[in-house]
Amino acid sequence: MTDIRPTPSDGEQQPTADSVTPPKPLAPPEIAPATVPAAPQASAEPSRLRTLTTLLIGALAGAAIVGGTWYATSSSSGDNTSGKATGLPADVINAEPDGTFTLEGEFTLADGAISDGIGGCEGSGGYTDIGIGTSVTVYDAAGSVIATSALLLSEFDATAGSCTYDVAVEDVPADEDFYQVEISHRGKLQLSADEAKSGSFSGTLGD
Repeated sequence: MTDIRPTPSDGEQQPTADSVTPPKPLAPPEIAPATVPAAPQASAEPSRLRTLTTLLIGALAGAAIVGGTWYATSSSSGDNTSGKATGLPADVINAEPDGTFTLEGEFTLADGAISDGIGGCEGSGGYTDIGIGTSVTVYDAAGSVIATSALLLSEFDATAGSCTYDVAVEDVPADEDFYQVEISHRGKLQLSADEAKSGSFSGTLGD
């Protein structure tokens, strides 16, 4: 077989092993740096639960304080309730712990009343013994003195020519069946135990 090889032309040199430039090595492929996932944030749920729990406890505590205040206020108001509101008899409401009561009512001087010049009134003529400070005496059924006081706070009615006084006698024993009340020395007025304890005493002197 004939070896056919190109014959180098004149002046053209056959490349040698030294003159051949070796190929550049391939660069390794670039590898993107691995992304490290961020650490998960702590859940806000526990903190939220704690906040809600704190608010709930505070609300309950506030309600308890308000309820206690309301109860204390209601109890105090109940102590001052009148007999009509509670349905209790007047003699029970007015009774004192030591078995006494205050006999209350009014006394009217219907004749000879004049102004005392200081906003009140007093008796004149044959009634000069009637005025602020005049004695009020309470007797038991046997006629024994069991309590005393005096006329208080007068109110003048110029049209009617009368003078009305407040009556309040404290520490009257509550175990009598009826009572007698005397203003000055003008005679005794008798009233039942119920009338005396209910504050319905009423006396009039004059026409």
